[in-house]
Amino acid sequence: MQAFRASDVGKDSDATLVAAAKRGDPRAFEKLVLRYKRRVFAMAQRITNNHEDAEDVVQNSFHKVFLHLGKFQEKSQFSTWLTRIAMNEAFMLLRRRRGVPEVLPENTDDAPDSASTPFVDQRPSPAESCWRRERSDILTKAINQLGPKTRTAILLRNIEERSLEETAEILGTSIGVVKSRLFQGRRKLRGTLNPELLGGVYAAGVETQHC
Repeated sequence: MQAFRASDVGKDSDATLVAAAKRGDPRAFEKLVLRYKRRVFAMAQRITNNHEDAEDVVQNSFHKVFLHLGKFQEKSQFSTWLTRIAMNEAFMLLRRRRGVPEVLPENTDDAPDSASTPFVDQRPSPAESCWRRERSDILTKAINQLGPKTRTAILLRNIEERSLEETAEILGTSIGVVKSRLFQGRRKLRGTLNPELLGGVYAAGVETQHC
């Protein structure tokens, strides 16, 4: 297969790559994988809280996307459809680990434009990186104690920074229900986290740096 540079990945739209992949172009599908695998991994790691499990989720998710791409009707964005598949894979993995059913309701499509998260353009010191990692772990554990429906709403809206509309579409529910789940989740988190840590629920993503 002809190699291409990472800088080439962003040149084509998702719709163009999906159409090419459906026609059997392996390079188009590879570009979709390179475009989204880091985001899928980050989300999977937040849900599973385990590096190896997150890698399994990424592999299984893209395998499913490859197998079912021909059935993707493009009623919503490719990224939304991929997000639903990845979240279901992550919750199915947790169900196998813990025996708890945590699969999202059946539906198709969607994934918001990866709204690139506003990032402070200054690298933290090693000590600050360790503190961020610690805070991330505490926040992730607290979020993971929430019920599956509430947790997915918090992850999508506040950690992944999806819009209310996108969150509702991914979850297959209404904006009103999403707002209710967010309110309930934040209220429960207030009982377990101090205000500084709770700020992570409203900030742009959770850090994943290692000390």
